[in-house]
Formats: sequence, C-alpha cells, structure tokens
Amino acid sequence: MLEIGGFRAGVCQGLTRRSFLRFGAALPLSGWLAKPAPAAAADDGDARAKSVLLVWLWGAPSHLDTFDPKPKAPASHRGPFAPIATRTPGVHFTELLPRLAARSDRFSLVRSNRTTAPGHPDAGTVALTGAAEAPGPVWPNFGSIVARHRGDGRLPPFISLGRGIPRDVVRPIVGYGGGQWGKAYDPFMVSCSELGEVDIPTLKLIDGLSPARLNDRRSLLAELDRAERSANDARLLDWNRTYESAYALLTSSEARQALDLARESEPTRAAYGQTSFGQSCLLARRLVEAGVPYVQVNWSQYVEAMTPKCDFGWDTHIYNFELLADRHGPIFDRAFSALLDDLDARGLLASTLVVAMGEFGRTPRINGQAARDHWPNCYFSIWAGGGVQPGRVIGESDRLGEEPVTMPIFPAMVGTTICELAGLNTQTRAEMKVLADGQVIHELL
Repeated sequence: MLEIGGFRAGVCQGLTRRSFLRFGAALPLSGWLAKPAPAAAADDGDARAKSVLLVWLWGAPSHLDTFDPKPKAPASHRGPFAPIATRTPGVHFTELLPRLAARSDRFSLVRSNRTTAPGHPDAGTVALTGAAEAPGPVWPNFGSIVARHRGDGRLPPFISLGRGIPRDVVRPIVGYGGGQWGKAYDPFMVSCSELGEVDIPTLKLIDGLSPARLNDRRSLLAELDRAERSANDARLLDWNRTYESAYALLTSSEARQALDLARESEPTRAAYGQTSFGQSCLLARRLVEAGVPYVQVNWSQYVEAMTPKCDFGWDTHIYNFELLADRHGPIFDRAFSALLDDLDARGLLASTLVVAMGEFGRTPRINGQAARDHWPNCYFSIWAGGGVQPGRVIGESDRLGEEPVTMPIFPAMVGTTICELAGLNTQTRAEMKVLADGQVIHELL
C-alpha cells in the first residue's frame, strides 16, 4: 500500500480535516480517478437533463404509508395514517408528507413500479441496473452508463453520497457500480454527516505534507510507476493516470468548493434539516450545480431500521408506523422538499432529472409485528425536472395496493428513461450494449 501526500483543509463549517491519497493493488481510487475514455461521444444537445440526481431510499419505503394511501382498505391493510389532499386534483398522500403534498405540482408520481426480486441486495441490483445479478454478468449501474457517456469534466462523473456501498447485514449490492465494465466505472464515494462534515474514504491525511510539496514527490511516483508496470498486472497499468487524476482532485479549487457545505448560508442548510440524509441532499445540489452528470444520494448504507450503526434504513419489519411517523416521514418530507425548492430557485430543476425510489415496496397486509415486510409486486417512484412533465400520476394500484392495475413499470424502464433524458438515445444505448430491451416511460414526458 502506498500513501502519498497530506494537508489540512477547512471543509465544513470551518472544521479542519486531513486528506490523503492511498494506492495499492486494489486501486481503491477507482472510478473517475482512473478516468477511462467515454465509450461514446456525448451529445449534450440530446440531453434534456444535464445532470441526474437519484435519491436512493434503501430498505424500501411502504407505498401505502406514503404516496399511495388506501383509506378504504380494511384495517388489516390501510395503516394508521390519514390521507391528505395535494396540489394535484384528486391525488392524496398520507399525513406524513405535508410539504411534498403542497409541492405535488413540481413532480410526477409513478404508483405502478414492479420488480422481480424479493431480497434487498438482489432487488437493489435490479433497481440500479435494470437486470438481475444472476446469472451474470452484472450489468452497469445507471450512473455508470451516464458517466461513461458524459464523463469528460474536471469532477467525477458519478458520485455516490453515503457511508459506503449500500448493503444489508449479509452483503452489498453488486450492481452499485461498473459491474462487467470493471471498477473504473464505479462511483466516487463521498459521505456527509448530519453536521455537513464531508468525508472522502479514499483520501486520508499524513502529517507534514502540503499540496505544494506533492510536486516534490512526482519524480518518485514516476519511478514507482515504472516498477508497478513491470509487474505486468492489468489493474496497475492505469496507476499513473489514477495518480494524476487524484492529484488534480486534491489541488482543484472547483472540487474543494463543490464539496464545501460551509459556503452555504445557515438558512439554506437548516432548510434541509440536520440529518445525514438532508445534508447529503444539499451536497448533491452543490455537485449538480458544479456540473456532475450523475449523483446518487443514499438514505443509508444499511437497510435495517433498528440499529444505530445502520443509519435507520427503510427495512421496517417492526415498528414501521412508529419509525415512519417519528423519523423517516418527517426527514424525507423536509429534505426532499428543500431539494426541489432549492433546485427550482436556482434555475437548476429544469435541467436536472431528480428520481426518488427504493428497491421495492412493503406488504399491504400488516404483519404479525404490526409492521410491513418486503413487497416486490408494487411500489412508487418520484420524478421531477429534466424533461419530466410535473403534476402527473402514472399508473395505479388495486384497492389494497397489492398489484398494479395498469402496465407495470419495471426497473429497466426506469433506467431507460433516465438514460434517454440524459441524452443517451436508442442508438447510443445500442452502441454501448446496455438496456437493449428497455422502454421509455412516455407518460412522464
């Protein structure tokens, strides 16, 4: 393992922290830092969305308790939350979402999503790639596809905000990144605390070095590079390019500014809420503003809802109603509303596609623990900006919220629509050999 460089830098709220570069055979600074050439020439003229912002509600929210209430269903299904009117005539959400109900004219809602996998990691892979993880190969994440097409800027083209790769207690999602394309197309990982403290896992600090002194190490690095190449390891052939990109990140004022939430006003930061999810949404807006093509905001790293280390994911097999009322509902309602307001006020919403979804829904029938279990048959997704017509409801579930009564919206359709709006038309997707059978959700456009 090789560690290079270090410096002190004010990142958030004037707090200083240490940063470093670490390289080894596993190339932890993969993804954008390896910076492979785009697979196809990007034509931004075809893109209605200059950036995509995916809000990943890991663990799977209950659709009946949020955006698809069933007040006339029997007590065994409907749950305790009252429906409330929205700005969209005839459309109701639950009382947990008053801010979003007041902004329903800014986004469209799909109520007929359906997936093919019942477990978190496999459903997560399907949701983020449009294809099952087995049998292989694993297909690239939608963010990797957009990044490969559009990744020619100074900042990473695909940034994932969260404490690590989304996972359950057993294993992570395998479709979180480049998949069969390799780790060069994985997202650049960044985390953000409830105080707005930004952490880059692949950057660490070593005492006694500054950005200026990094220049003095470049001759040494060149020698190390030649030595690494002699090992004839394909993973190390990109080592020099990786170093150059990482060095540029550390010394780029553009990158430092985009990751510095201390530049935001206190009222703006307060609007998002003092939670990791809220401040991550604010950081995502800054990254979109800086021109990052694809940003994924992860609600949590783990799906589980009941242990602090798991960041309280949406996997509410127990205490579903208590957690939604006291934590999940208010946090999401506040942060996502603030995100839409902020993007709109800055003139960014029209050019930014915002999508919020989980990997599946939760059982309409309440379980024996007075909560809800996994339900792949029917769930919701939210779409705003970037070419989406707002104020629409696409699809409908049955009277119990168990099955779509209209055409189901499968994950490949989600990915195809994202790519289409990001400028990857049918021909481009065919050339990249992705989402070959996907259909665009035309009702959103």
